[in-house]
Amino acid sequence: MPGVDLSLPSSELRSEKTTFSAQNRTAAIMLVVMKLLECAQYHAAIIRSCVLLCFSGVAQGAPAEQATARGDSRPGYQWAAPGKHDRDGIGKFYMGREIAQVMGHQGIEWLERPERVEEERTDKLIELLPLKKGDHVADVGAGSGYFSWRLAEKVGATGKVYAVDIQPEMLHAIRTNMLQRRISNVVACLGKIDDVVLPPGSIDLALMVDVYHEFSHPYEMLESICRALKKGGKVVFVEYRAEDPEVPIKPVHKMSEAQVKREAAVHPLKWVETVGGLPRQHLIVFERR
Repeated sequence: MPGVDLSLPSSELRSEKTTFSAQNRTAAIMLVVMKLLECAQYHAAIIRSCVLLCFSGVAQGAPAEQATARGDSRPGYQWAAPGKHDRDGIGKFYMGREIAQVMGHQGIEWLERPERVEEERTDKLIELLPLKKGDHVADVGAGSGYFSWRLAEKVGATGKVYAVDIQPEMLHAIRTNMLQRRISNVVACLGKIDDVVLPPGSIDLALMVDVYHEFSHPYEMLESICRALKKGGKVVFVEYRAEDPEVPIKPVHKMSEAQVKREAAVHPLKWVETVGGLPRQHLIVFERR
């Protein structure tokens, strides 16, 4: 209104400004505190996750593994620090055993070496298998198909062999091998590192020759093999004997009979027999319950 002084005394202005400034400072401090708390919670979650990963046996950069900390009955995996394990292993351990490095497709010539028949008596190995005409067999980790065509001959035209491998180059070698031998009852199958990818209840026998010790996921692989087996079907492990120092194979590429039995025992498998007579390997037979 004209002629009326609406201004406040300078002392009151100073008091109002001081109060407003104090309120701003308090709000700013509260905002900073809230942000700090959010950061603390975020970092605490990260730390908690890292601790859980350490105790569950999962290495940095590796896929999540089934581990003892899950609270179920499955055995877990453990990892060794870099440089603190066998150089021929992958640093991953299962039930006290270090898992070996996988032989790549570059090793096909070694698989197909002519002297293998004499060194390992592969002909006798086929004879020892509990197979009959018409059986369906999984050659797990078939490689070049060295055993696949031999199995195909044993089960006959009414039988079938699923040659399973995770390397496409190996599957190519299998198909080429079968074409050259005019064998039509072998099917090349691409598996996964943790699954044979075969229909449930489809096979009478699963054969693993010198490959199980290289599985990066042995529990999951054997679990999937059990699913693929018919009730009463057989699983046959053929592994270089760890008990025999004269067997000229690197330690992580051998397995003892006791270790094979221990790892099979966590699955619905019953030990049937351990067959001798091979120069370098066990032939250990289990039956699906």
